[in-house]
Amino acid sequence: MAEIITQDVLFFFDGRPRELALYERLAEALLSRFPKAEVRVRKTQIGFYDGGLFACASLTPVRPKAQRPDRFITVTFGLDFPLEDPRALAVAVSPRRWTHHVILGSEANIDDTLLGWIAQSHAFTNRRKDKKKKCSN
Repeated sequence: MAEIITQDVLFFFDGRPRELALYERLAEALLSRFPKAEVRVRKTQIGFYDGGLFACASLTPVRPKAQRPDRFITVTFGLDFPLEDPRALAVAVSPRRWTHHVILGSEANIDDTLLGWIAQSHAFTNRRKDKKKKCSN
């Protein structure tokens, strides 16, 4: 299992201990479910990869200030259908592909529903990867 708190992660959340704690809980949940997943810290997001990018965490405020907590992280993942849930902001990026953003303001938001959506994203990512592999042969 990948290391959860690295120097890069600490740098990403510098001066944001509450957001770091939310990320730590999310990463623990994802890496326990997907132990082969790799974590890559980039400038604007931390990606979770297992055959492809299936989820990421960021500090991106995807909703207006009045609609989000003061301290939060945003979890982003892709599915082949739009979620009909007020927690998820769905954005169509191509036919049969939607990017979803969910703002987490507390550890209670990291629940079975969210983790189920991310598990679906993991499966979707791997189906797309397998489909591309078949097309290139």
